[in-house]
Order: sequence, then structure tokens, then C-alpha cells
Amino acid sequence: VTVANVSFEPGVRNNWHKHNGGFQIILATAGEGWYQEEGKPPVKFRAGDMALADGVTYWHGAATDSWLSHIGVNAGEVEWLEPVTDEEYAAVSK
Repeated sequence: VTVANVSFEPGVRNNWHKHNGGFQIILATAGEGWYQEEGKPPVKFRAGDMALADGVTYWHGAATDSWLSHIGVNAGEVEWLEPVTDEEYAAVSK
């Protein structure tokens, strides 16, 4: 298991990804952003919110007008997939 403190500048997001043979727990500690599992609507992500990604494809990142900081607890191997397109992100951040 690894633990990391991660910060995203406004508008920054990671690629679609999943954790094989493990999971990720994300605990937002400051700011606002988005979390979205493949095939599901995006969820606004604020300080104090928690997400558990266990065997799903998803992405997360900052809102267009806010930083997002979170603590990530990770197990397993991360499989990085395609980028979240500008169009996908623009649709979420409205």
C-alpha cells in the first residue's frame, strides 16, 4: 500500500485509469474537483469527500476554478488509459 498527498491546479485532471489487483481510496482535503467512473455521471468532489475505486475505470481532477488536494491510498498496479478529452472535461465542468 502507498499513501500520497496529491494536488491538482485548476483545470488539471488525470487520465482514465484503474487499479488492477487493488484499489484506490481518495480523500479530498482541500478545494473542489470531479470524480467520474466510466459509464456513470460525474460527481462533484469537495474537501471531506471520499471515493473508493475498486476495479473500475475512472478519472479525477480539479474544477476549472479551484485547486484540488487529496490523499490517495493505493494498492495494486495502476493501468493508465486514454486522456480525459477537453470535450469530456468541458461537459463535466459546466
